[in-house]
Amino acid sequence: MRLRFYVAKRVGLGVVTLLGVIAAVFVMTHILPGDPAAVMAGGHASAPILAAMRKEMGLDQPLPVQLWTYFVNVLHGDLGTSTSTGHPVLQDLLQRLPATAELSLYSLLLSLLISIPIGVAAAVNRGRWIDRAAQQVAILGASTPLFWLGVVLIFVFYVKLGIAPSPVGRLSTGVQPPRTITGFYTIDSLLTLDWTALASAAGHLVLPVVALSFVITAPLIKLSRDAMSTVLDSDFIQADYSFGLSARQIIWQDGLKNTMISLLTVVGIVLGYLMAGNVIVETIYSWPGIGLYAWDGINSSDYMAIQGFVLLVAMIYVILNLIVDLLYMVIDPRVRLA
Repeated sequence: MRLRFYVAKRVGLGVVTLLGVIAAVFVMTHILPGDPAAVMAGGHASAPILAAMRKEMGLDQPLPVQLWTYFVNVLHGDLGTSTSTGHPVLQDLLQRLPATAELSLYSLLLSLLISIPIGVAAAVNRGRWIDRAAQQVAILGASTPLFWLGVVLIFVFYVKLGIAPSPVGRLSTGVQPPRTITGFYTIDSLLTLDWTALASAAGHLVLPVVALSFVITAPLIKLSRDAMSTVLDSDFIQADYSFGLSARQIIWQDGLKNTMISLLTVVGIVLGYLMAGNVIVETIYSWPGIGLYAWDGINSSDYMAIQGFVLLVAMIYVILNLIVDLLYMVIDPRVRLA
């Protein structure tokens, strides 16, 4: 019963958060300078055409009426039509979401494979050269500008060495995308045995994944080190040593398991950041994801596209937080009693 109440409470908080975000997005887009009707009608539209466009878009109605209409449309999946592409915003976002998800998940996976062993090793060897080296790596990652790193990687590996593919999207020119199953080109090409597409997709992922993972590795190293240090100083770890358990078993089983809640919280935040905040990387590498879509929408004053992007990002954060909350129960059953 408590488990059901816990899940229902988390889901309810997520729904309330999304409703608040919808209202906030509506208010912000009406505060920003500019006229959506003028964008839709064109810069040289006459006053009668602008008035007709405003009426068609419902902008002549009172704000509460517009807000209610916006709520109803969003809940029915209608995010409007993009002035840049001429397609429904929801359709555009869903088409581009797999590209961003593939880039984000591979970046997070690479970062975790690097940061957790380094953080654990630094915690076990506190004060030694491994610890100092890990802290320097974390400082370097935190202080490196993402846009600079992305450009440097292109200059070195594509321009100078010529071993990286051109930064022009997910596949090289002339390579056909694999049959869509998941939307992840690497996975779809494996499932369809399309080795040409697999090689091209993997090659185009390398530089943007390295750039993103290098930057997000810094906070993950710091957190894993601090969390593991706290666990290693706890009484139950000292009891494990007194029982004669091996250091490997204590560190990688008992120690790491008890640091997972702290790590899980940051992993959820980092993944949300990658999904929403990799606009720079997607722009540099012409990656056709939702970040590049939002950037194009800002440049062209595409209000509907910007609204849709913000709502999708909010939904992603809510879903990730819900998943993290549910995983808490798997890692630590005591959370169910909260």
